[in-house]
Amino acid sequence: MKIIDRLNEDRIHISFEVFPPKTDAGFDKVMDATDRIAKLNPSYISVTYGAGGGTSKNTARIASHIKDDLGVLSLAHLTCASSTKEEVRGVIDNLRQLGIENILALRGDIPEGMAFPTEDRFHYAWELVEEIRKHGDFCIGAACYPEGHVENDHKADDIRYLKQKVDSGVDFLTTQMFFDNDIHYNFLYRIREAGITVPVLPGIMPITSAVQMKRSQELSGTVFPRRFLALLDRFGSYPEAMMQAGIAYATDQIIDLLSNGVKNIHIYSMNKPDVAARIMQNLSEIIKC
Repeated sequence: MKIIDRLNEDRIHISFEVFPPKTDAGFDKVMDATDRIAKLNPSYISVTYGAGGGTSKNTARIASHIKDDLGVLSLAHLTCASSTKEEVRGVIDNLRQLGIENILALRGDIPEGMAFPTEDRFHYAWELVEEIRKHGDFCIGAACYPEGHVENDHKADDIRYLKQKVDSGVDFLTTQMFFDNDIHYNFLYRIREAGITVPVLPGIMPITSAVQMKRSQELSGTVFPRRFLALLDRFGSYPEAMMQAGIAYATDQIIDLLSNGVKNIHIYSMNKPDVAARIMQNLSEIIKC
């Protein structure tokens, strides 16, 4: 089944994300976390893609396990900046052979020290989207950035590039994490005005430690609202309290989104089944509405 068909259903959909282990030694632990998240009955589980081919070999393996063994829709991430065109085509062919119908197309981070762009690599996500379309009947997702992409100085440019990517064959979008829902609502207004009409899933990241917050800010450049910073200041030195507060904050974001008509939400659970389970428990009656 394709994810776009599920997103178009008139009901609430909650999805989660896992990432492959950095080494093969951690594979069983990731599989256990994936199995536990699957028991929460998500609409789908996405599997991230390791840069440079190091852990990327396990993306297809985990996505196939989710689909075939756990009976849950899977979404395989695929990045292009860290791989040659031939390597990317090989991954696409492998996903097709495994019966995986859903791919999240991303440019990905440029490897440190590499001159970019180079002729043997796709330079932009829209090029990757077009390439995926050539190789099979996939449902293709892509990323979007409510606070603007860190490489673009102007939000108007960001939306123009997003429109180009969507027009290349994207079926749905997932946002980068944000912590102020008004940012998401304003973003939706602007992209709809620009003619981008595909479903947009808000990406919610439960921040459960001060270290995680710092890492998230370094990667995404996201802005933390005063309310969240106060939470961190009060509970950041108490791990269990911070976890509880972070889960409550993410839950509050999700409830506000659902209350305002958003039906599809993606949670960056990041191999933390306990966090995912506690959020789903908080939403147990709400998602039935």
